[in-house]
Amino acid sequence: MASASEPPASPRDAADQNFDYMFKLLLIGNSSVGKTSFLFRYADDSFTPAFVSTVGIDFKDTAGQERYRTITTAYYRGAMGFLLMYDIANQESFTAVQDWATQIKTYSWDNAQVILVGNKCDLEDERVVPAEDGRKLADDLGFEFFEASAKENINVKQVFERLVDIICDKMNESLEPSSSPGSNGKGPALGDTPPPQPSSCGC
Repeated sequence: MASASEPPASPRDAADQNFDYMFKLLLIGNSSVGKTSFLFRYADDSFTPAFVSTVGIDFKDTAGQERYRTITTAYYRGAMGFLLMYDIANQESFTAVQDWATQIKTYSWDNAQVILVGNKCDLEDERVVPAEDGRKLADDLGFEFFEASAKENINVKQVFERLVDIICDKMNESLEPSSSPGSNGKGPALGDTPPPQPSSCGC
């Protein structure tokens, strides 16, 4: 089953309100590509080799079915950034990237930022998706690209930090007088958010 995962709120998060901005970021991609491991590596710097499958949205079930549209739209609404992930040792997960990209374009803000992540780059002997193919697909879709490994802690922090940098850059662009951000009815554009102080975005 293909799923999307989102970090659960923890009591620590609720108590720690000392931040300038809060961004909703989604990790999406087929099941078993390593989204949960990736998130745990970033948040807790831990790795567990086996997780029970995380329940989320299955694009194969929701795409084109009116009864799921509200759920899908609500899940994507307000997300300012996406990590779209595939497993370099799983061709099907790479092939599904195009479907996930369509979901993002259909249900998210126009200005939502996306990074394509080829996860499990530690499995070089099992690789079926060349890095060049991932890079080319990312270029075609207009996304940035990283290969990463939650297991070996390769590019995990860098991916999250880069996504936040891109979001902050887009926010600053939307504040410039020459820009005229618009919305297509799917939610507010970045320019519709409360304007940040240019110097306070510590991205």
